Amino acid sequence: MIPRRSLADVVFERLEQSIKSGAYADDERLPTEHELAAEFEVSRPIVREALRRLRERGLIYSRQGAGSFVRTQGLRNPLGFGMLENVADLLACYEFRLTIEPESAARAAERQTAESLAEITSALELMRDATNRQIHRDDADFQFHLAVALASENSYFSTALGALKDHIAAGMKFHGASAKRETHGLVRILAEHTQIFEAIRDGDSETARRRMREHLLGSRERLFERRRPEPAA
Repeated sequence: MIPRRSLADVVFERLEQSIKSGAYADDERLPTEHELAAEFEVSRPIVREALRRLRERGLIYSRQGAGSFVRTQGLRNPLGFGMLENVADLLACYEFRLTIEPESAARAAERQTAESLAEITSALELMRDATNRQIHRDDADFQFHLAVALASENSYFSTALGALKDHIAAGMKFHGASAKRETHGLVRILAEHTQIFEAIRDGDSETARRRMREHLLGSRERLFERRRPEPAA
């Protein structure tokens, strides 16, 4: 049985993800220990431990009397993904997502917390509002998938997704444009995300895995409609 993460683990991994995803600029000062403790609703010793680990990883450095600063140079796209260049790359990205995101959703169902559910809900509400206005927000769509990865409490899932953000966003943009041309396309996309959320909220890992896989397969097929050969006469 995998042990539950400590609060220091949670703070460390959230800050690590923020730094690696580009939320902070090079040499930008992090919030103070007091501010971080309030943000994560933990004690200052827990924040201090998380910051110590970030320093050991070379992600931040300290200046006496000035606080902690981010060292992001060379950390962008930490897994080494290149630029998205063609349709074949987009298909390969979907293939990779199909191997990790269903498992990420299953782990999220097993390990979800009130905080992680709130993050997924926030993204889902942005998508709902956009759907009501007949638009697709690929940023909210990505936020939903990243929130699920973070809820898995496995930083490998969230780091991989963060490194693929530009690739995934390109697919979501095309998929959203395609869905808008369908009568109920945006409503269907929202319903698929809602079903994933409900399975995670209910702690149903098998359904969460299946719903995520069905969503990604459907997205890929709708985006890359293949012409089927005409039946023989």
